[in-house]
Amino acid sequence: MSTHRQPPMNQANPAFLLAQVGGHAATRFAERTAELGLHPPDVGLLRMIATRPGLSQRALAEDLGVVPSRVVTLIDGLEKKGLVERRRSTEDRRHHELHLSPVGAQALHAVREVATAHQADLLAALTPAQCAQLTELLTLVAEEQGLTPGVHPGYRRLPKAPPAPKD
Repeated sequence: MSTHRQPPMNQANPAFLLAQVGGHAATRFAERTAELGLHPPDVGLLRMIATRPGLSQRALAEDLGVVPSRVVTLIDGLEKKGLVERRRSTEDRRHHELHLSPVGAQALHAVREVATAHQADLLAALTPAQCAQLTELLTLVAEEQGLTPGVHPGYRRLPKAPPAPKD
């Protein structure tokens, strides 16, 4: 017989609370970014491209843990919105480098303002010291779980890219 006791269902369970707060935070963030005409995956890509200008689509796919064709579809959407520019690589003309357009930089600035307000609302019950402690604890959990810093694991769950059109 196991000596490990399950907590009663009505007691706080850290894993459940992480999922509950995470789901709530993701939903609220999506609502807020939708007002800017963006979806959370768009925001993550803009942030990654801004952090590493000139990043190749292949490197971005590796960072996200998705197939390159999925990144092409995601970048196509951002390019159609005028947020991202593909530029031929000066080192290898077979590849494209990704850069934010001026409109993309403005959009990312607006996202940062939304994200700041979102974080303030979400963590309003905590003191600055508690926020720092929460960040430290969640970083430890993320590291132990092998999560890639700065990359939301949701990219792996995005719908598959539609098939390429036939000529």
